[in-house]
Amino acid sequence: MAEQRNFRAPRGVADILPDDQTLWTAVKSTAIITARQFGYQQIDTPVFEHTSLFRRGVGDETDIVQKEMYSFEDLGGDSLTLRPEGTAPVCRSYIEHGMHNLPQPVRLFYIAPMFRYDRPQAGRFRQHHQFGCEAIGDPSPNIDAEIIEIGLRYITALGLSDVTVRINSIGDPATRTSYANDLRNHYAKYANDLPKVDRDRLDRAPLRLLDSKEPATRKLSADAPKSLDYLSQEAQSHWESLLTLLDGLKTAYPNFSYHIDHTLVRGLDYYNRTVFEFEPSTEGSQTSLFGGGRYDPLIGILGGDETPGVGFGSGIERIILEIRRQESLEVADPPANAVVIHVGENATRRANSISAELRNLGLSVITAPYGKSMRAQMRYANRANANYAIIIGNREIEQNVAAIKPLQFDGEQLTVDLHADTIAKTLCPIL
Repeated sequence: MAEQRNFRAPRGVADILPDDQTLWTAVKSTAIITARQFGYQQIDTPVFEHTSLFRRGVGDETDIVQKEMYSFEDLGGDSLTLRPEGTAPVCRSYIEHGMHNLPQPVRLFYIAPMFRYDRPQAGRFRQHHQFGCEAIGDPSPNIDAEIIEIGLRYITALGLSDVTVRINSIGDPATRTSYANDLRNHYAKYANDLPKVDRDRLDRAPLRLLDSKEPATRKLSADAPKSLDYLSQEAQSHWESLLTLLDGLKTAYPNFSYHIDHTLVRGLDYYNRTVFEFEPSTEGSQTSLFGGGRYDPLIGILGGDETPGVGFGSGIERIILEIRRQESLEVADPPANAVVIHVGENATRRANSISAELRNLGLSVITAPYGKSMRAQMRYANRANANYAIIIGNREIEQNVAAIKPLQFDGEQLTVDLHADTIAKTLCPIL
């Protein structure tokens, strides 16, 4: 094989370039501020975990485990997997570090990369970044409503409008067995009309057919049994209380609406009762901005004591795609206060020290490229989008002055003493 000379990023991943970083930083900062408004604390888990964590927690029959995980054997013979989702690792950490001894619920959030071997498309990458919140240790519908409100607060702060919440309850594991059997019988009557991918799922995971992307299956799902008809008395009470709480949020969020979607089940085995997704109401938007639900069985499945939990994950790439589509958030890096122009060896030394002193005073200062002419350095200063050029040449050194030239607005070039304090007050009078 010929040696590859011009490397490109692998398919399904993307560089986040400097021009994009300002928006990324704004979105991540909004996520952090929002989570902390609700008392959530940040947690970071390793980028890889034991493969068995996801096989047991997410479910062997899920698409993630079946065909989307990046798994490998390390030099010690352990099977490890790059993190495909955030909830199972957070729950593993909750168990491992004895967080059940803390006041419950434990409120945690994370911003981290996830890895799935998926078909790349707009807003979906094989390495994507996720903002997630998890509330562990409270079975009440109040904490479900809180998790959903965090999502509302987040998208409101980002200026996103026309977003609706699809919501459903898939009940508890005990009642879901009879529901799954009736669902299987419903689709089995039309097995010949099902695409192969859904025929293969019918026996082992009939609930997966409800969120199938295949048009033929979606048509059959319209008349499928509804999970809400199979709820236990306790699950029904939880569901009704949640809807009442969500109705109460409409005062604080006038544009908020929710839609009960009987086909919404989510694609992970650990979910029970509440499941939800946020999606733009506007035609042409990315399908889902984020989603989540309740996962009361998960910590028990992973070896801990039975502990309720609820949370969500939001793909940052999808959020940014929607921000750009709606033009909902305008952000820009603040320009540098100044570029220091220097000509001559003595001037260059003095420029370096002045630049350092100005930075100590809190200014953003760029030193122009070394060894270039005055004209070339001025061209650089204009392209750098700085507010001022500070010019230090041999003449300025002899006179112990600096010339300050405005770059972003009309104004006279000034000559000031070659002292950092004097220059700083000229650039920023409020200092």
